Amino acid sequence: MDLNNPNQEALFPLLYRLLKSDTPLLDVRAAVEFSKGALPCATNLPILNDDERHQVGICYKQEGPQAATKLGHELVKDDTKRQRIEHWAAFVKANPGAWIYCFRGGQRSTIAQRWLAESGIDVPKIDGGYKALRRCLLNLYENLPPLVVVAGKTGVGKTILINDVNNSVDLEGRANHRGSAFGNYWTQQPSQIDFENHVAIDILKSQGRVVLEDEGRLIGKLSLPLPLQAAMKKAPLVLLEASVEERVETIFQDYIVDSIDSCDEAHDPIQMLETKYLNALDAVKKRLGGAAYETISSAMRAAFDDHKKGDPAGHKNWIRSMLVTYYDPMYEYQIQSKQDRIIQRGSMTEIRAYLAPANLNGISVR
Repeated sequence: MDLNNPNQEALFPLLYRLLKSDTPLLDVRAAVEFSKGALPCATNLPILNDDERHQVGICYKQEGPQAATKLGHELVKDDTKRQRIEHWAAFVKANPGAWIYCFRGGQRSTIAQRWLAESGIDVPKIDGGYKALRRCLLNLYENLPPLVVVAGKTGVGKTILINDVNNSVDLEGRANHRGSAFGNYWTQQPSQIDFENHVAIDILKSQGRVVLEDEGRLIGKLSLPLPLQAAMKKAPLVLLEASVEERVETIFQDYIVDSIDSCDEAHDPIQMLETKYLNALDAVKKRLGGAAYETISSAMRAAFDDHKKGDPAGHKNWIRSMLVTYYDPMYEYQIQSKQDRIIQRGSMTEIRAYLAPANLNGISVR
């Protein structure tokens, strides 16, 4: 199917329905393709493994499509073919209502669908394959619902609020990064495409106006899709507010206590966290300035020394200094250009009530 053909948009309602309902998807692309971009409801059970796909690709370039198809059948036959059909059949049995696809909805998914049918199992195929699903999700970014953005100083609990209100999308959760210089988790971030796919499906599942946390262009190494960036820059803002001490406690819990708890027990989590945060501090040294950097660095090292002896409370000192010296001035500068978009401000309780479903869809810029 030609992805430049406007008629393909006729598929979008079906594809949106499949994605919105978390319909199980059987992805028969090679593992290397799946790793570069996948869907949250898909399971990868390739018809050709990476090496087989590589061989078929070379054959296609050198000898043409007929020879490539013949080679594919030679590579996947007898026990290999039987095992792959058995894996697909087990997946379909465990996931009634599943659909099958490959990259473009071409030979691989057609052949897999036929082999399953010959085994007595009928599975519908997605025309256009993964490319159609991907284009469908990119189209959603071009046709976003109304948004409302939650802003506020570092540590006010924006992510906590996002996960506590209806019709919200946790961008940092999907990016597996807290969005600050110290924000990376122990586990890696997803691929850019996987991030975009997950966020698009979250938006697809929302009803009406969507609540998002205020973010810059990047969350860690991942970029927000350009249409989403543009929409967020125009969306109404609600400001979440909290005292400095409340924010220190929130960051201490998230960045120290929870980070230690989530670290691999096979390693020394306190030492690993110290190394990670000292490296993060080095990354913002120029913006902090030499004197502030030395003060905070010394406080951080002292806090980790005390932590290793069983007293983690000293972390609150360097956290407080980072807020007052670095993050708060940066926030005050940035928020100046957004004043005309602010429609509400208040505490966690007040903003949670303001974003209740009964009020959400009536929000507009003043």
